Amino acid sequence: MKKLKSGQALIEFSAIGHVENDIDEATAREEMRSTESRIILDPALMEGLKGVEPGQKVMVIFHFHRSQGSSLLQHPQGDRSRAQRGVFSLRSPRRPNPIGVTAVDLLAVEGNVIWVRGLDAINGTPVLDLKPA
Repeated sequence: MKKLKSGQALIEFSAIGHVENDIDEATAREEMRSTESRIILDPALMEGLKGVEPGQKVMVIFHFHRSQGSSLLQHPQGDRSRAQRGVFSLRSPRRPNPIGVTAVDLLAVEGNVIWVRGLDAINGTPVLDLKPA
């Protein structure tokens, strides 16, 4: 494993799939969460869906692949009229590690396609993992 200059280990992940939905740009969280999304899982990983059933809550862990940099202090939802807060108190994609986590409603599983509602990720977002919520 490679080491970073700070002494921390380099951590590498591979996407297990990606998000497909009609949202190409970040928008209001409420709008994103009301949209149905599909998670297209790598077909080689389909066996890992055994026991995943519609009606469950599932945690989707994903990479903010279009995030540019990070900032420890930010205005919530970019609204400059609101006082800045620490990034660890926000759902912002501009984080030291651009990782998102959302609990979603599992609507259906069709082969390697998982239908969900409540995901605040845009079209094309790489999915890193799925876990029961």
